Amino acid sequence: MESKNNRLEELISYQILDTKPEMELDILSEMASLIFDVPVALITFIDEDRQWFKVNKGLDITETKREDSFCRHLLSGTLENLIVEDALKDPLFSKNPSVINNPKIRFYAGVPLTTPSGNVLGSFCIIDHKPRQLTPDQIKVLHILAKKTMVCLNSRKLLLEQKDEMKTLAARLKKLTDSVPDGIFQLKMTAEGALKFEFISEGMIELHPSVTMQQWLDRPEIGFTLICPEDLNDFKAKLMESFTNLSFLNIEYRVKHDTEYRWHSMKGNPERMPDGSVVWYGSFHNINDRVEYEIAMDQIVFDISHVLRRPVTTLMALNNMIENEKNISHESLVEYVTYIKKVSEEMEIFTKNLSEIYQRKKELITTKSGKGKPNCQ
Repeated sequence: MESKNNRLEELISYQILDTKPEMELDILSEMASLIFDVPVALITFIDEDRQWFKVNKGLDITETKREDSFCRHLLSGTLENLIVEDALKDPLFSKNPSVINNPKIRFYAGVPLTTPSGNVLGSFCIIDHKPRQLTPDQIKVLHILAKKTMVCLNSRKLLLEQKDEMKTLAARLKKLTDSVPDGIFQLKMTAEGALKFEFISEGMIELHPSVTMQQWLDRPEIGFTLICPEDLNDFKAKLMESFTNLSFLNIEYRVKHDTEYRWHSMKGNPERMPDGSVVWYGSFHNINDRVEYEIAMDQIVFDISHVLRRPVTTLMALNNMIENEKNISHESLVEYVTYIKKVSEEMEIFTKNLSEIYQRKKELITTKSGKGKPNCQ
């Protein structure tokens, strides 16, 4: 006897019920119709209360009641096949509605569609409106067609499972990428120079609050309008260099953010496609803090080398004078000490205020400094 729940669960797992026609299965029914010279060839599946025809050659209906189907007698898995040579003379089927009424079945031959786990999903069957007999070889052919049908169904099931798994993995990956504060992208440039984001993460909203995700997908060139005009030519040149030479893309540039400009970077690995286009897989980053730090450090080095030069030079000169004076008097020594103390006090004041000075400078770096480039106001 069939394990009802287990069989139905496996039938559902094949994702076959109520699907559209598929050429590979249609071809098998066409072959059966030609080989056996019958008007009807079916691939049927039986669910809880109906028999549904996935492939229906020769009938103008798509399903019947389960209790009226011939194929349901194969569900137990105990029969290798079911051959009804003349349904009107068979006590099991003589009063079946499909025999008495249309399609007036007289001959039926079906082979169960059995899964690797042993469940019967339905049948591969042929039907005629007149009594028939099959030779042993013909029965073998019918079994071969049924096995080929299951090969197709199992391959189809595997592909669907892989597709579902890929969708699940893609959904998980999207959740991961959307949680990254930076923008992860897959950008394509055609041989004609047209740009298209094939993928872009939600992190772009944080980087560019004024641009929606749909705008990025519809018109990637909108990014050029956000870049500081003085950085735009360099950005485009490096993009084209990466396109031409397949070199790693690494661009640092300023972008408009509210009323100021901030430093961003774009990095990506290029790959040439067969059609001549290039696809970059990479990310956008907000590097403003890093650039501000570098600028602040550059300024510190400059100030130390210039502001501290005078007191240090003075100390060195006083030291040379003391060393060169052989018989230094007490009065001279006191005078030297006074100078040294004064210079030391200047240096102490400078170092104490240094942190405050650079903090104020840092606040002005974004809009008043360009890391060696002209200001972008």
